[in-house]
Amino acid sequence: MLGASSSAPSRRRTALPRRKAAGVLTALGALVVAGGAAAQAATPPTASAPVVAAAAAPHRVLFDNSKAETAGNADWIISTSQPDPLAQNPSPSAETDWTGALSSWGVALQKSGDYALKTLPSGNTITYGTSSALDLKNFDTFVLPEPNVLLSAAEKTAVMQFVKNGGGLFLISDHTGSDRNNDGADAVKVINDLMSNNSVDSTDPFGFSVDALNIATDNPRAVADSADPVLNGSFGKVTGSIIRNGTTVTLKPADNPAAKGEVYRTGYSGTTGAFFATSTFGSGRIAFWGDSSPIDDGTGQSGNTLYDGWNDPAGTDAALALNATAWLSGAAGGTGGDPAPGCTAAQLLANPGFESGSSGWTATSRIINTSSGEPARTGAYKAWLGGKGTAHTDTLAQQVAIPAGCAASLGFQLHIDTAETSSTAYDTLKVQVLNSGGSVLATLGTYSNLNAASGYTQRTFDLGAYAGQTVTLKFTATEGSKLQTSFVIDDTALTVS
Repeated sequence: MLGASSSAPSRRRTALPRRKAAGVLTALGALVVAGGAAAQAATPPTASAPVVAAAAAPHRVLFDNSKAETAGNADWIISTSQPDPLAQNPSPSAETDWTGALSSWGVALQKSGDYALKTLPSGNTITYGTSSALDLKNFDTFVLPEPNVLLSAAEKTAVMQFVKNGGGLFLISDHTGSDRNNDGADAVKVINDLMSNNSVDSTDPFGFSVDALNIATDNPRAVADSADPVLNGSFGKVTGSIIRNGTTVTLKPADNPAAKGEVYRTGYSGTTGAFFATSTFGSGRIAFWGDSSPIDDGTGQSGNTLYDGWNDPAGTDAALALNATAWLSGAAGGTGGDPAPGCTAAQLLANPGFESGSSGWTATSRIINTSSGEPARTGAYKAWLGGKGTAHTDTLAQQVAIPAGCAASLGFQLHIDTAETSSTAYDTLKVQVLNSGGSVLATLGTYSNLNAASGYTQRTFDLGAYAGQTVTLKFTATEGSKLQTSFVIDDTALTVS
């Protein structure tokens, strides 16, 4: 970010004429399904009762301000009114109606009518799966605009689980050495630490790493891809961006083939010099931008020295920021294809990786644990059913509302370990769907000691037949009186699209 770093050498800034961003406010109009919200049962349409489309719910975006985003000359907030920017002005029409260098971004989303925006204020903690109104589970996209404080271990787990379970993560870096609060961590270090030192997946989960560079100035260009929703979205066509002291990423497609360079530094292509990149992880999406200059609209709190990159004619930064937000929030076609009409892609299970213990689940006592006897696939927790070697039954269940009109699938990782040597199925695990009254609607699968194998295996079932219903997903493990069989479950997901 040009001139906004407290530790970087000072650089002269050339004032640029301001221009209004044109054609960036096309409404998106897609239904967001809040996980756990009750869905009404679908009623088949008749000739006398036409289908009435439900009003589109807003896409929920949380901007972070808990990691020194306003240190030094930075002012990476959409409004000084936090957490709710509407308290400053409920109907903003210009960037100055909200105060902050990101106000243009926030106002553009607000004016579209398709977004509900909040800020995580300074002094707060990033969480996932708690009762807080600002918990990530209540949002579709989380924006980290040049964080300058390392995330705690718990916060990194929260962010990674959020993405893995269907959330969108917008990472915005700056050049190496831009340590605005002089705590030893700049955005390059913070973002790389999130990806390489977390309890969920530290094996290059997004398929890229942030380069320790300070690129003084460049006008990166977008790749040619007319079908890409980030480069050709509802907010306009992206031709390129700007670097005014920033960095890039190195792509590692062998680690995650979904990693893609969208905008490249001049003279670069392939795996090096990607200035704007996207990827996926689990059911979620990630976008990365290598400089905070493009998101800076030049206006903010008094005393900050800012730069109008949002309207810089050398790039189409407004369209890039807004299209990427739409894509991350599920408002545009993504890797898995367009959502079904009236349905937004989402993951609906609460605490799907069990990292919050038994929260969200009804389970036999102590089967959700961190025991090293049967390790989790990812994170620390898993559900370990059976394993006693005595006649007994363990159950694990969660109730969930599947929205009408959606395609739906249940997925989970299953490891089966047994001491049985016979060719008889003595111990079993049933995966079932129950109605609200507790009656079994279907047995999706049955596994036994005969299915024992090393490691975890992905299991997936189509739940489209239950769209529009509230059902209970139930796992039931039954052991005989001799020799143990362990049924270990992790990384569950009920995905709709």
